[in-house]
Amino acid sequence: MAGWTCAICRTAPAAVLDHCHEHGYVRAPVCQSCNTLERPDHLYSNDIRVANRYTRLFHTDTADWLRHWHRCPGCRTRTTLPLPHLAAWTAHIACRPLRPTHHTRSSRERKPCGVLRVSWTGSQNAPRSCLLTIAVDFCPSGEHRVLAQVAYREAAEQFRTWLAETAPAVAAEAGPDRLDDLPARIRPVIADTGGEGLALF
Repeated sequence: MAGWTCAICRTAPAAVLDHCHEHGYVRAPVCQSCNTLERPDHLYSNDIRVANRYTRLFHTDTADWLRHWHRCPGCRTRTTLPLPHLAAWTAHIACRPLRPTHHTRSSRERKPCGVLRVSWTGSQNAPRSCLLTIAVDFCPSGEHRVLAQVAYREAAEQFRTWLAETAPAVAAEAGPDRLDDLPARIRPVIADTGGEGLALF
């Protein structure tokens, strides 16, 4: 990663090669901060907590993150997201109107209840049987309620509609091979022509 800038924030030096866990494709070099921010808050292998980090991913820097995710040919061709991210998007965006609110003690303003959690059965490879369940944890009143159950295909269709409205340029960039908009190197990589490095092997 030496010599590359982060493909997302474009300010910090890259630390890792980010890849799509669904399809296995390498997306681009990213810094440690962006790589950590992108990683879903896993409770279990099929259960994630939708924390505040998704506000940045789906609001503040939406276009940058969507463009980065769609560097994966698999996600771009299907115009979707990896399953954990699609689950988080469904809870954070699509089910927002369903989330209950409560008055806080310090003010009369109503705030969203608890913390969203999404679990799913099946996988994106079997979309007919894949079901997302959005629930609320840590409700101030002690409730634990299921907000919605959304089929994978329905969630993917909702995401495609939102993507076309939110980031039309990203939605239009479909196809199996697209290598543009990758970061430039901070400095040139100098090849070792002495051959001494090969002695290690």
